[in-house]
Amino acid sequence: MTYHKDTPSDGVQEEGVNEHRPALAPEASVAFQVRRAHLAFERMMTVRLSKHGVKAGYYNYLRALWIREGVTQKELSDATRVTETTTVAMLKGMANEGLIDRVRDEVDQRKIVVTLTELGKSLEPALMPYAIEINGIATRGISPAQVETFLAVARQIARNLEKAFNPAA
Repeated sequence: MTYHKDTPSDGVQEEGVNEHRPALAPEASVAFQVRRAHLAFERMMTVRLSKHGVKAGYYNYLRALWIREGVTQKELSDATRVTETTTVAMLKGMANEGLIDRVRDEVDQRKIVVTLTELGKSLEPALMPYAIEINGIATRGISPAQVETFLAVARQIARNLEKAFNPAA
């Protein structure tokens, strides 16, 4: 990262001004903008999920299970890109609220298999329209081609970061 001094030409430093300030302003930061968008998505979804008594943290697990259930906790953790420790805690809460069942795998007793309950399944038609609505709000005024470009760029950014975090993968 490049840094530059904010010292005026007369050499006098303004009080309260950082002598070495990053040259990357938040408006030009990919990380800042992605986080800003993520927080906005999350706030909008949280409001909608609360109408159904569903915690925001459960949504991505529900969505993954609507796509494919009968998966192990590890597979679910991989699908949601969340640590296994966090996944176990979330699944415990979801089981307590009657959204999922967790049972030992019949073949490998070390594995826990996760399935949706009828309640968990019944939420899909109520909750999926919210995701569609929020994506529509987010992409308002953006052409389909620009959205496709954004998705391709966002996927590549994610791959770059995942590779940098885990070079062996």
